[in-house]
Amino acid sequence: MMDSSKTNDSSNSGRQDSNTDANDEEKPELCPGFKDADAFVKYGLGAVLSATKASASLPQAGDEFDFYRSFPGFQEFCESQGDKLLHCMGQIMQHHGCRSHMRDRNKLTGLEERFDLVVDSNDVILERVGILLDEADGVNRSQQPVMPAGFQPPKIVVSSWNRKGSSSGNRSETFRLLHAKNVTRPQLKFKEKVDNSNTPFIPKIFIKPNATKPLPSYFTNKQIRKERPEDLDVPAALADFIHQQRTQEHVEDMFAHPYQYELDHLTVAENLLSKPEPQMYKPMTETKYSFIETLEDLVALNEKLCKLYEFAVDLEHHSYRSFLGLTCLMQISTREEDFVIDTLELRSEMYILNEAFTDPAIVKVFHGADSDMEWLQRDFGLYIINLFDTHQASRALNLARHSLDHLLKHYCNVDSDKRYQLADWRIRPLPDEMVQYARTDTHYLLYIYDCVKAQLLDFNHGQPGLLQSVWNKSKDISLKKYVKPIYTEESYLELQRKQKRSFNTQQLTAFRLLFAWRDKLARQEDESTGFVLPTHMMIKISEELPKEPQGIIACCNPVPPLVRQQVNELHLLVQEAREMPLLKAEIAAQKKKGLTPIKKPEVTLFGPHDTSRVSESNLPHFSADELPVKQGVLFSDDEHKMDVDVQKTSGLTAAAKITLFEELETKNDEDSLSVAQMKARRIIESFENPFRMYLPSNDVHINKNAKFDPSSKIFEISKRWKLQSIEQQQQELESKRKAKEDAKEHAKKVADERKKAKQSYQESLQNVATVRQQAAESAKGDGKKRERVASEVGESTPKPSKKLMKSAEKPQKTEPPPQDSFKPFDYSQSDLKVFAGTKSKDNTQFDPNRQTHDFKKKKIPKGQKSNFGAGNRSMSYLAGKSDRGFRHNWPKR
Repeated sequence: MMDSSKTNDSSNSGRQDSNTDANDEEKPELCPGFKDADAFVKYGLGAVLSATKASASLPQAGDEFDFYRSFPGFQEFCESQGDKLLHCMGQIMQHHGCRSHMRDRNKLTGLEERFDLVVDSNDVILERVGILLDEADGVNRSQQPVMPAGFQPPKIVVSSWNRKGSSSGNRSETFRLLHAKNVTRPQLKFKEKVDNSNTPFIPKIFIKPNATKPLPSYFTNKQIRKERPEDLDVPAALADFIHQQRTQEHVEDMFAHPYQYELDHLTVAENLLSKPEPQMYKPMTETKYSFIETLEDLVALNEKLCKLYEFAVDLEHHSYRSFLGLTCLMQISTREEDFVIDTLELRSEMYILNEAFTDPAIVKVFHGADSDMEWLQRDFGLYIINLFDTHQASRALNLARHSLDHLLKHYCNVDSDKRYQLADWRIRPLPDEMVQYARTDTHYLLYIYDCVKAQLLDFNHGQPGLLQSVWNKSKDISLKKYVKPIYTEESYLELQRKQKRSFNTQQLTAFRLLFAWRDKLARQEDESTGFVLPTHMMIKISEELPKEPQGIIACCNPVPPLVRQQVNELHLLVQEAREMPLLKAEIAAQKKKGLTPIKKPEVTLFGPHDTSRVSESNLPHFSADELPVKQGVLFSDDEHKMDVDVQKTSGLTAAAKITLFEELETKNDEDSLSVAQMKARRIIESFENPFRMYLPSNDVHINKNAKFDPSSKIFEISKRWKLQSIEQQQQELESKRKAKEDAKEHAKKVADERKKAKQSYQESLQNVATVRQQAAESAKGDGKKRERVASEVGESTPKPSKKLMKSAEKPQKTEPPPQDSFKPFDYSQSDLKVFAGTKSKDNTQFDPNRQTHDFKKKKIPKGQKSNFGAGNRSMSYLAGKSDRGFRHNWPKR
């Protein structure tokens, strides 16, 4: 229905245009049903718009589309529509001389081949469009012969500023005026210079007419504060401090809407909610017109407006040759008269109109006032109370379109001429055609206001609810505040996301540097960012990264003037971007506007021991007692300071992001360690990581910047695994600290026991006589003899072992034989081999006081079996089975 209505509207408009033509001659139609190219383009744009809206309601790719695809009816419909689209695309390609076999394709590679066909056809069609547009603009009108370099033929100049003679010669063709190259910059005449600084916008108002709540003192004293003589001799730093102290108490008032209180308490009058009788407009030829460019005329206009009950307002704006934009013209229409105000000339005096604009008894009619509210506040300090927006009324009535062009056609049967919609409104004096277009925007607006009010009441069966909602939405629009564009370090990311381009690190750095350069230069020169360097050219330079300044010029067509002037500075920025390490073609994870960085999704197939993508240089070397903990940071901005030394942080023991209870670990200096300690540390490290032999060698070169760049895989690996919380680390460190202290105490106790055992052993040996002394004493006839000499001799030779230290502390537990049963020993019958260090075979019983012999230092006779180390075995272990392993102890065959 919408498509048919649009078709009818477009065809009707074409017929009416043909009827209104003065020379109603028979002319061939451009297409069947279309008089000229404008009617065809208008219909085509409507069809494209309806197709775009329809495509938005299709099922989304994924589960939703698969669900609908399961129904046979939907599947057949999709196939039939797809065939129709391919057929239409094939006809368009065939018309332009391109390959058009869209349907007869292989099923495997058909999609790629079709895509290549579409891309090639688009290139051919767009190239042809560019050639035709150049011919329409006067470039390459006819094929010129080849000229030598440097020779430029004289350009054909058309005498009329906006007209070009047609080939037929019957009538002249009027073109749309886009810009004027020789217009004097109006910013140079402004009394108050334009503030392009990177600071928030402060309202310009200093007088508040029709105020229920008075204006804050900050705005009322603004003019006096600028002219204070005592601030002239103050140093700059001190003046800044004084300014901060003065404005500190007015921070809330500085950025608030001056008429917030009045708008919140605004009530719509009863007569505005009743059905009006539409008052027909006068023809423009019979309506009085006044051009206001002096202060006296502006004051007289304000007095006239204050006596009215409603008037219509519209603005003409220019944004290409100004950073913030300029309001060049204001149109005001009453029931009897039209006014056009030169706001460039009266920029600093426009605040006078606040008396009429803020009067709640007067209705101000706008169409699409969202941008108008901001422009009025930014340039003039004007505010609107009791606003009615016909755009909101059109949306409430669900009209086919909501533009002013459609409302003029719908209610007034007037075809608006939108040729000058994008004109340069800084031109002075204004041509008659541009003045006529400006008057049309407001001349019929009051009649449309009456019609939509009556239609809103009829649409709601006479109830004022729908009309009241339009008044409320209009009040919300009048509450809008102008916000100056502020540059931040993350501003380029928003623009980059809108372009949907994937940059590598070098390209993203170039884009960031070019964005900052463009913003800074645009503020200094008071030019728009599109004039300094258009976005598509900036993306082209960022993608290509030219090595020479001429490459930057080649990326821009046409070349902006400021780019040509500062091409060397741009070349330095591109060189700086090329010096960045090229890591991967994925955009690095950037920080949000807050303080926490964006978290990358975890890969479940990636394990903590998967070190195939990281070199050994990134792996820390820790001993058991030296396990440093990465200190937590409270703000993510300090994160790069904590990650400077990647060697000292472990990938498997990462601290929590925020921690309040953290103890510093004392780090041992490796330079102060001895050679033995270094060897011991290497041995311990080899036991700690049994997989070290499978890791890559230390010789692998890793770029240092890669360890700290967020887009590198090494940075991702080192940050990925946060396996332990800070409480677990503290518990482990505490247990290790306790184990270390216990080991020290145990070693100390063992040393003390060893010392005591040694002392007691030496004391016990002082009173023991040797064998020779005993033999001499027995020869003298003392008659005293000690038993078990062999065991005592054995006790004096070896060193006590650790297991027998306690038994050595009590050497007197063996009871001596009684004195009355003592008999002298006959040495002639004794076995003298006892003195050679051997033991008797009969003594096989375990004696805890008997010491082991060092078998390495003793010589064993040929035919005697050895029985070394019997005291070190357990009681249940047989004595004859421990001699295995020594060649000289093997049994003879």
